[in-house]
Amino acid sequence: MKDNNDPVEPGKAADKAADKAAGGAKGPDELRRQIQETRGQLGDTVEELAAKADVKARARARGADLKDKASEAGHAVQDKAAQAGHVVQDKATEAGHVVQGKAVEAGHVVQDKAVQAGHVVQDKATRAGHAVQDNVPRPVRTAVTNAVQAGKRHPRPVLIAGAGVVVAAGLLRRRHNGHRHNGHHWYTHR
Repeated sequence: MKDNNDPVEPGKAADKAADKAAGGAKGPDELRRQIQETRGQLGDTVEELAAKADVKARARARGADLKDKASEAGHAVQDKAAQAGHVVQDKATEAGHVVQGKAVEAGHVVQDKAVQAGHVVQDKATRAGHAVQDNVPRPVRTAVTNAVQAGKRHPRPVLIAGAGVVVAAGLLRRRHNGHRHNGHHWYTHR
């Protein structure tokens, strides 16, 4: 059996109330009570129908639900994007460190090669200097050494004298080379 307070479909509530009234009330108090009960049931039915018919309110409620779900999805996407951004940033930093390390290594290799090349050039220059020194006649070497020492004491006059010595050394060298290689005097080749 159904309870009288149970919600009833709208069309059936009116039928039920009419059946009770037709079934007979056992007096005016009973009839008033049945009328009151039927009014309550009809009021509930009207409210249910009004709620179902209120499309704007239902649309607003559905919109609010959808908005909440979209907001939650947006936050989830935002969190995932932030995580992906951090991963990319970490990978980029790591790659930067690797490139920096390789650049430093390459810089050291270039620096080592440059130092080695510098030593080779310095050694060759030293050997060439010794070869020239060994081939310069003793009087010229002595004159140059004296000129350098005097230049430290009196730089201006020694520069002039040094220039003369260099010219004389050049002439002597030229003359000396002319005799050794050709057996002729240097002036005969002019």
